Amino acid sequence: QVQLVESGGGSVQPGGSLRLSCAASGLTVITFSTYAMSWYRPAPGKERELVADIHDIGGTYYVDSVKGRFTISRDNAKTTVYLQMNSLQSDDTAVYYCNAYRGSAIKYWGQGTPVTVSS
Repeated sequence: QVQLVESGGGSVQPGGSLRLSCAASGLTVITFSTYAMSWYRPAPGKERELVADIHDIGGTYYVDSVKGRFTISRDNAKTTVYLQMNSLQSDDTAVYYCNAYRGSAIKYWGQGTPVTVSS
């Protein structure tokens, strides 16, 4: 069974930084390398908002509100994906969820790691 475990969340002041990690287990490095990996957070009007995505070959996507501040990356040898968050703002406060998917047949979710940005 594939499991995703997020870590690295916490409480920071506006302008601060955090690096979230999502460690995948229950699969090989080769299999992990075929998955696209994403970070989500709750958003008004929807259950979860796609914050950042990285494809199996490294192409990335960011929602407009985090462009220039967040960076998604992956280390396939460690079966881990990261989200570096800089210049954090109050509206970045949310529980951040890790997602792994391959096409429409495979989709896994972590349990989330909370991020709080306040003065």
